[in-house]
Amino acid sequence: MKYKIFVSGAQKELKKERRAVKEFIRKDALLSEYFDVFLFEDSPAKSKSAEIAYIEEVRKSDIYIGILGQQYGGSGKEKMSPTEAEFREAKAKHKEILVYIKGQNTADKLRDGGMQELIKEIKNPKAGYSYRRFDTATELTNLVYESLISFLKEKGEIGKAGFDQRICDGAKLSDIDENKVKWFLKTARSKRNFPLGLDASVTDIFIHLKLLKDGKLTNAAILLFGKNPRKFFDQAKIKCVQLPSTEVVKPFSSYHIYEEENLFEQVDKAVSFVLDAIKFPVIQQSHTVQVARPREIPEFAIHEAIVNAVAHRDYNTTSSVQVMVFLDRVEIWNSGTLPGNLKIEDLKKSHSSHPSNTTLANVLYFGDYIQQVGSGTNEMVRQCKKHGLPEPEFVSVRNLEFKTILARDIYTDEFFQKSGLNERQVGAIKLIKERSIVALSDLQDVFKNATRKTLYRDLQGLVDKKILKAQGDRKGRKYSL
Repeated sequence: MKYKIFVSGAQKELKKERRAVKEFIRKDALLSEYFDVFLFEDSPAKSKSAEIAYIEEVRKSDIYIGILGQQYGGSGKEKMSPTEAEFREAKAKHKEILVYIKGQNTADKLRDGGMQELIKEIKNPKAGYSYRRFDTATELTNLVYESLISFLKEKGEIGKAGFDQRICDGAKLSDIDENKVKWFLKTARSKRNFPLGLDASVTDIFIHLKLLKDGKLTNAAILLFGKNPRKFFDQAKIKCVQLPSTEVVKPFSSYHIYEEENLFEQVDKAVSFVLDAIKFPVIQQSHTVQVARPREIPEFAIHEAIVNAVAHRDYNTTSSVQVMVFLDRVEIWNSGTLPGNLKIEDLKKSHSSHPSNTTLANVLYFGDYIQQVGSGTNEMVRQCKKHGLPEPEFVSVRNLEFKTILARDIYTDEFFQKSGLNERQVGAIKLIKERSIVALSDLQDVFKNATRKTLYRDLQGLVDKKILKAQGDRKGRKYSL
């Protein structure tokens, strides 16, 4: 049985926001399992008046979501707006009421009079209503997500077990790749002293790893050992993109989605994708066609960043893990964020581990994919510094996504901000990162308003700072990092 949500709000003014809420819930892997959304504009024509029809839908709903904007919506001085009428019905029938007000406090006095009065009532602390403010449709859907997750937790629908620990509906032992289980068993015994013998059955192994619940396969079992996890989870994938620049531009140099494989294989293939991508020439040595590769990212750091994204991501959302290889960096994105007892700065020092998916993390540890508790990010930092690279950057995006940035060289945005270089010098370095080697004429094509003398002085300044090296006479001189 699904909970029914009634979305209320001025249809013309808030058309985009109303639609965004419905589509967000419909496409979200978790919310779509528990909720159906009613939008009046999607209902078929009926013989009943609109007023009667929408009130009946409020009565049949479990949750009332009110989106309040500038317009009140009623016609005539004495006419109550549909939004307020729906709100009153939800209140009278003791529905779960969630209200979202578009705009901040300063905008309230500019709203229609009826809307001002309704918001004033809702804001009254004694009324006990739950309301949040938003400015964009994205902010609204994020707030709705938080509220509905809290609702499900209060109802006991979720929270007792994480996504990885829930039973995978319809999954059978025939969906398990026994060869992958045998590989895991050998690895776990060799690397982690796993206690079961090589003759252990799949069932015994899964019981030991807590991959069975009430005798049924869990989501983690399918994600880790399934023949085709995509059959059950469309969101369990890694998208890998190689870009020809330092920015997101098309066409991509290379693009691949790993979605048919289990998580072990997805990690392996994503790491290989990155390693293949960063083998492209980036610094040309003089008098040779060979390529110097002092800025290659340590393989451990790449592997750790990708496996962390897979282990700690929020599988309740429809978004995938995304790996983006730029000319100067690699970015790994995943949904979810750090637990409340960890901060970004804690990742670069000794810390306890609080994985979002404890069962997944445990099996990945036994499979030698995850390091000892809390040590992986520290080792990433150590190895990057040993390679002469900046420390990895860890970023929480809107508290909904997590991003790890691995620099491919020292010439990062942070470096440019602190370097004191002018715009043309920064542009020269970025151009060389793309082409490996450039001539003065190449810069003239980019900086058309600068004289040749000025550009030569800029380049010579970079040579003096030992950022660039020059080869050849002045007439045919070439520059490389």
